[in-house]
Amino acid sequence: MNRRVVITGLGLLTPIGNSLSDFWQSMQDNRTGIRRITRFPAAHLRCQVAAEIDLLGAEERFTQHRIRRMDRYAQLSVLVAEQAVQHSRLALSPDAPRSDAAVSFGTALGGISNAEMEYDRYHADPEHRISPYLALQVFGGSAHSNIAIEFGAQGYGTTNSNSCASGTVALGEGFRLVREGLAQCVITGAAEAPLCSLTFSAFDVIKSMSKEQDPDLACRPFDAKRNGFVMGEGAGSLIVEELESAQKRGAPILAEVLGYSLNNDAYHMAHSRDDGACALRAMAEAVAQAGLKPEQIDYVNAHGSSTEINDRNEARAIHQFFGKHRPAVSATKGFYGHPLGASGAIEAVLSVLILQQGWIPPTRGCEANAFPEDIDLVLGSGRKQEVQTILSNSFGFGGINSAIVIGKYRP
Repeated sequence: MNRRVVITGLGLLTPIGNSLSDFWQSMQDNRTGIRRITRFPAAHLRCQVAAEIDLLGAEERFTQHRIRRMDRYAQLSVLVAEQAVQHSRLALSPDAPRSDAAVSFGTALGGISNAEMEYDRYHADPEHRISPYLALQVFGGSAHSNIAIEFGAQGYGTTNSNSCASGTVALGEGFRLVREGLAQCVITGAAEAPLCSLTFSAFDVIKSMSKEQDPDLACRPFDAKRNGFVMGEGAGSLIVEELESAQKRGAPILAEVLGYSLNNDAYHMAHSRDDGACALRAMAEAVAQAGLKPEQIDYVNAHGSSTEINDRNEARAIHQFFGKHRPAVSATKGFYGHPLGASGAIEAVLSVLILQQGWIPPTRGCEANAFPEDIDLVLGSGRKQEVQTILSNSFGFGGINSAIVIGKYRP
């Protein structure tokens, strides 16, 4: 059973906007959400910048009792899922639970920030009583569990932890659930709230983050002077549904998920393969599953983390896969930083907006394409172009490679 899978709802919480319209406007205005860190003291660290969300709005949405039970990561998850559910006009409620409604979410680190805070308190005073809510806050599965409770989704539920590919994997697995008839609708997406001193320091000490002091130049995907990624927080959510079901309820059909792939380099925990073979295979399998040829892909949203090795290897893999066909390519983390596991979900939402608006955002922070022979990188102020099909890449620690194809819906 291979049913058509459409996207009917979107949600975003990012450092450049907590709504679809604000996010899109920020991109058109070429505005970045990267700035000097304010969340914790960082003067001793190599990296001094991050992408923070200013106003989350959890206090307005949840009771204090509920907030005490939810890490910032879980709050992001529920809030962004609520946006997507409302956008899709899905009738999901705990008062009328549905066994055909599923949740597929992702995160790299889960509820780590509250765990760090509680450890600090305990270390300062071992007799301090640990919060009774810590066990509910810290585990990654709190995302899909809280979302399921919020919306009465009693079907398949999971939160994957596939590093920086988690968001794409969450959407891809949601696509498979609907395609194979295991769910009628799925709340998909990912969230990340990693901006706490321990996590930040862990990435800083391995020198994977940018050392650039100017926030405007810190994230430079595919630029010759790139020197690391910029950690951010954020969340994205997409509702995927079986086509006929969506049509019957008059849902807004925004785009269609066409193909998905996931594999592993089986090579190194922190470095991708120099030959790009598995990244290339992920792209090839996703495009093949979509029933398309490489030359039918109009645009690639690259993972483009702004790290030296990964950007180089991704550019090579894109070139090897597409050959003489040179689709437009951009990497968009210069706008909102790298929210680790949430990046793929945010970029999937962005892909739908590109399909709708016919404008490709630039690779912000890149002043000169370091790989001009490999990729047609969109720079400057972006590119006005009608786009029918998009390939979005997400790669992560552990050698994880994931790709998804999203296209305009065609009756």
